[in-house]
Amino acid sequence: MRTTGDCAPRSNLKEVSAMPTSESPGPATTHVRILMGAYNGLPWLEAQLASFLEQSHGNWSLWVSDDGSTDGTREALVRFADRHPGRVARILDGPRRGSAANFLHLLCHPDLPPGIVALSDQDDVWMPNKLQAAVSRLQESPDAPCAWSARYLFVDEDLRGDQASPLWPRRPSLGNAVVQNILSGHTLTLNPAALELVRRAGIRPVPHHDWWIYLLLTATGGRVMVDPAIVLRYRQHGANVMGASAGRRARRLRTAALMDGTLRDWVSANLRALEESEVPLTDAARRLTDQWAGAGRWQRLRLLRKFGIHRQSRAQTASIYLAALLGKL
Repeated sequence: MRTTGDCAPRSNLKEVSAMPTSESPGPATTHVRILMGAYNGLPWLEAQLASFLEQSHGNWSLWVSDDGSTDGTREALVRFADRHPGRVARILDGPRRGSAANFLHLLCHPDLPPGIVALSDQDDVWMPNKLQAAVSRLQESPDAPCAWSARYLFVDEDLRGDQASPLWPRRPSLGNAVVQNILSGHTLTLNPAALELVRRAGIRPVPHHDWWIYLLLTATGGRVMVDPAIVLRYRQHGANVMGASAGRRARRLRTAALMDGTLRDWVSANLRALEESEVPLTDAARRLTDQWAGAGRWQRLRLLRKFGIHRQSRAQTASIYLAALLGKL
């Protein structure tokens, strides 16, 4: 993950452009574009790039949106491009409005061709089967919009650790996507139809790009896959935008976000973006967006019940109802 680079000076390096490797329709040879959001990731970037080269699915090219790095990240990417011709398709200047805007800038870039895209952080380490696992599962939904994500290991700055991310007990749904994201953005891979859906919705001022994609897919009847397989090492360090999703610190942060109105603002921003997007919403999603904005405390409490809005655990779902009761949702 990354911290925002809104105020960093522009790099003098020009955009890098290279031709990707050849594409063909077969599962083993399907071309995947890896979309990486970067900002001051030099200490960790080399290990992540090396893990791309070790993928069992070797037909990929890299697109990077650098959000104003000042630590040599961009120069390292250019050196990687020089050492591995054809691997780096673009290094773009990011919008400098935070991580979500940086990834949506990549996803909606006018030069990005249609096809499968895999989102990547700059500081993880992918396991060799990550791309192949994603491509194989996405072949199950060749036409309808579909997103795939998976589990990962929490590791420290030196890649030590073996704690796995949680197994979500409940299936993906619109009712869950309204108040919780279960698609880990650093594992997220979209089929061509899902990419087209994101591009149709456009760049929206949403708090988290992965949560937005989860909501967008479930609100339009798309398919969401949450694979129990572990596919990468998620490095925890001081520059992470978001840390581990499990543990006491994560619970404290979730409680604080509930009680200070942060979650309310995030939910409202997501639903407003959904309402303003020119995408074909399901009847349930249309009714929800129509009714949420003007609803007061008691009306929103009723909407939680009406639309089955929930988090993955009973305790967290109860906290959502309590927040609504207190006017914090």
